[in-house]
Amino acid sequence: MNRSVQKSNTSTQKFIEIADIVDDVVIVSGSNACLIIEVQATNFALLSAEEQDAKIYSYAALLNSLSFPIQIVIKSKRLNISSYLKLLEEEKQNSKNPKLSEQIGLYKGFVEELVKVNAILDKKFYIVIPYSSLEKGLTGVKEQTGMNSSQSFFLVGAKASLHSKAESLHAQLGRLNLKTETLEKERLVKTFYEIFNDINIDSQQTEHTTKPMTLGKEQAK
Repeated sequence: MNRSVQKSNTSTQKFIEIADIVDDVVIVSGSNACLIIEVQATNFALLSAEEQDAKIYSYAALLNSLSFPIQIVIKSKRLNISSYLKLLEEEKQNSKNPKLSEQIGLYKGFVEELVKVNAILDKKFYIVIPYSSLEKGLTGVKEQTGMNSSQSFFLVGAKASLHSKAESLHAQLGRLNLKTETLEKERLVKTFYEIFNDINIDSQQTEHTTKPMTLGKEQAK
């Protein structure tokens, strides 16, 4: 029994390829690492034509200015709004104003019908910055071949490189008026857990619900 469990855990670890998470750095197999920046969405459709053009040109300038590769990841999860509907029903019942109670009931009915027609999704946008020990030349080759496999030595180089790249990206995204955050260990663990366990998100537990970011759509095209 223990052997089968051990084999299962080993297989899962090989699939995920995450060796460790130290502060804000994800260490993966093969002397590689990455840093993840979460980008809050903006409603592109509500902008004026001039503002939309400015966003597009600024986004193109950002891509052209990059001297290192990045990966843009869009995570979509079905939003569980059952607790939100329950909250609306409680507000309706507790309201002493008949007109307000009626309006809450109408809104609750609208939300219920909306959910039947369209899936309510929580979308989050991430920029993944990779790091390879090969960036350090011969020293990096020695790390990959195990000649110099000290994790602390590798981590120092990874943090220096990733933080430098992240600082540049934060500045560029700031010019697009996009709020960004480098994910720390706790948020990283939670994010990976949700991804690999395919968890539906409860609307009352979501830290912030974001609308689709058209910049991400443009990249997807």
